[in-house]
Amino acid sequence: MSVTLKQLAASLGLSPTTVSRALNGFPEVNAATRRRVEQAAAAANYHPNTRAKSLATGRAQAIGHVIPLSTSHEIVNPVFADFIAGAGEVYARNGYEMILRVVPDDDEASAYRDLMARGSVDGVILHGPRIEDARVGLLAELGLPFLVHGRTSGVNTPYSWLDINNQRSFHRATEFLCSFGHSRIALINGLEEMDFARRRRNGYLEALAKAGSEPDPMLMRQGEMTEPYGYRAAQEMIQLPEPPTAFLASSIIVAYGILRGLSDLGLKLGRDISLVTHDDELSYLPNDGDVPLFTATRSSVREAGRRAASMLLRLVAEPDSGPLTELMETSLVLGASTGPVRT
Repeated sequence: MSVTLKQLAASLGLSPTTVSRALNGFPEVNAATRRRVEQAAAAANYHPNTRAKSLATGRAQAIGHVIPLSTSHEIVNPVFADFIAGAGEVYARNGYEMILRVVPDDDEASAYRDLMARGSVDGVILHGPRIEDARVGLLAELGLPFLVHGRTSGVNTPYSWLDINNQRSFHRATEFLCSFGHSRIALINGLEEMDFARRRRNGYLEALAKAGSEPDPMLMRQGEMTEPYGYRAAQEMIQLPEPPTAFLASSIIVAYGILRGLSDLGLKLGRDISLVTHDDELSYLPNDGDVPLFTATRSSVREAGRRAASMLLRLVAEPDSGPLTELMETSLVLGASTGPVRT
């Protein structure tokens, strides 16, 4: 049985106004009182009435996520699903709803304007930033609090973002393969109009240059990160006159495709050929076990969702606090997919 705001306030010996302000992060409530209220609310399983809270604060109590149709497959992508799950935890804990709007690509700008005009959301998270992404300037112009999941190069407008260190991550992964004697390292990347993929390519090229290895354009692919894409890339590259001795994949989904492609050719990972992947520590495609299947650069996308949501809610509550930025580092997890170059 849930309690009301009045009942919670009475149990604490505080006024309903003080309790409400404490739960909504108003600065005039001291930290000790806020902690006391939050602990009591959690113990009593108190959930704020969203409609009443909206009327009291003048806010919509909702956060928007706009997804273009061309990338609507992301809704069933485990990376997107984990991010949304993490963000949803934070929204629910703070009495916020999540609004997902799937729109045609050409209507994305209109969708943001409509959300703003209707007062449907208090802020938005921008997904899949591209190089020189015009959406950042649009959202800044609208004055709608927003946070970018990732970054966009070539944009001068200040903006809030949360990203992983893609360039350092792929530099480290390439360097690791070079330490095993690999110089023919294939990069199976995402679409390089996307900012994350461009940064990963830069890290890969930097590490090759540092090792004194000349990059081969025949060993670099970019594309939508699907399992068949990884399969085709592996099958085609192994047929090259000078095939790669190792692969670097931008997604564990792609890595499974590479694994299937190599297996069909009778090649065994870690023995005949090496593979490092970025795995994002996904709930639905775990790379675990005593010895993980893949050597991987790992980060928790669910934790990224939690942090991004918390940062955006702070921007909503404290508009002058931005821009907020956070760069998450990855860890390198050793698995069964890597070994010395085979002569």
